[in-house]
Amino acid sequence: MSTTVTDEQIRALAATAKPCSLVLLRWTPERSMDGAAAIELEHQRRMVSLRADGVIAILCPVGSDTVAGVAIMTVPAEEAAAIMADDPCVRAAMMTYEALPCHGFPGDAVPA
Repeated sequence: MSTTVTDEQIRALAATAKPCSLVLLRWTPERSMDGAAAIELEHQRRMVSLRADGVIAILCPVGSDTVAGVAIMTVPAEEAAAIMADDPCVRAAMMTYEALPCHGFPGDAVPA
């Protein structure tokens, strides 16, 4: 069953959209390099810290051999890219990232 949404509801929701960024992290073959576990732990610590500081609104690690995770960041894509360029896994070439501008809606969240 699908909820019927009116044009007015779509326009009202669109008016609340806030600019943010979507960051997609991908693993590289360097994921298995010597010392990778310690570097990944520092990456995790940094991502959780950014979440605690409100820079990351939604943090989604991905259980995949290719995609490492997705984050919705509350900053513009250029700032997200600068933040991710300094990530321990990115600096170690274990991950690559793509930061894309997007919009989010206040109140959206992963269900509890």
